[in-house]
Amino acid sequence: MRFERLGIVLLGLIANLMGIFASPVPSVKSQEAQQEAQAVCPSPVLSRLKRHRLAAGETVDSIARQYNLIPATLLGMNPILQRGSAPLGAEILIPPYNGIQVEIPPGRSWQEVVQAYNARPDVVFEVNGCQTQPIALFLPGVNWSPKGPPVPAFSVLSGYPLPQPTSIQMGYGWQLNPVLGRVVFHSGLDLTATVGTPVLSVGAGKIAFAGEREGYGKLVVVNHGSGKQTRYAHLDTINVKVGQPVNLGDVLGTVGTTGQPDSDPSHLHFEIRYNSDLGWISEDPNPYFRGR
Repeated sequence: MRFERLGIVLLGLIANLMGIFASPVPSVKSQEAQQEAQAVCPSPVLSRLKRHRLAAGETVDSIARQYNLIPATLLGMNPILQRGSAPLGAEILIPPYNGIQVEIPPGRSWQEVVQAYNARPDVVFEVNGCQTQPIALFLPGVNWSPKGPPVPAFSVLSGYPLPQPTSIQMGYGWQLNPVLGRVVFHSGLDLTATVGTPVLSVGAGKIAFAGEREGYGKLVVVNHGSGKQTRYAHLDTINVKVGQPVNLGDVLGTVGTTGQPDSDPSHLHFEIRYNSDLGWISEDPNPYFRGR
């Protein structure tokens, strides 16, 4: 019963925080929900870190096994371990489970950061003690890598891929494909636009691909800083070449209907991806668009 009550309270409070009950002055009901949530929420993970003193013969792997963690979690939480060797007697921090710690960028909400890392808001909210304005978060289940975690797109890219904002014809994630008549994973956003509309680079970078690719049709791929990549698909014309540097707002081509579009009518298929050990992984562009 405790967990059912916690779930109800958290869902109500998260809905309030995400803007469903957005009002300048919190209502009595929302204040009561916050008080109830704080009463049943655990203390934040970052306040429950254990300290482990390094002893002779210990390795990152052996310490990780001792605490039922993966080595990447210890490396991410303790930069001293990333140097290859740490002095005996040094203290390292041990979280209760796998994940990473991230700072909240100035001017951004914790919800935007959570969505940028494709984490579950309800889980993150609870494990961080139901804080409404945290300055740092522990994101459970997100693995650290030597390249660092994915950088939120809104901290790298600043433009819009079309001359003016338009409606989202098909969203990111698991969507019903009206052409195929079944649910598929959609790796970007379909932005409604007429054929011939200029397609613009959302940031400075270098052209990594410009040509035909199965499914995408005529495609332009731009590599940006901080391991970010953007893709612009189903183009009618391409105005750039591989290796060419581009700036924010440069015209890459024009909207078309080439390849195998997932929806009608004509649109720009736009993706944001980040570089990882598994290759270029798609991420949800919605936090980026909301940030703008």
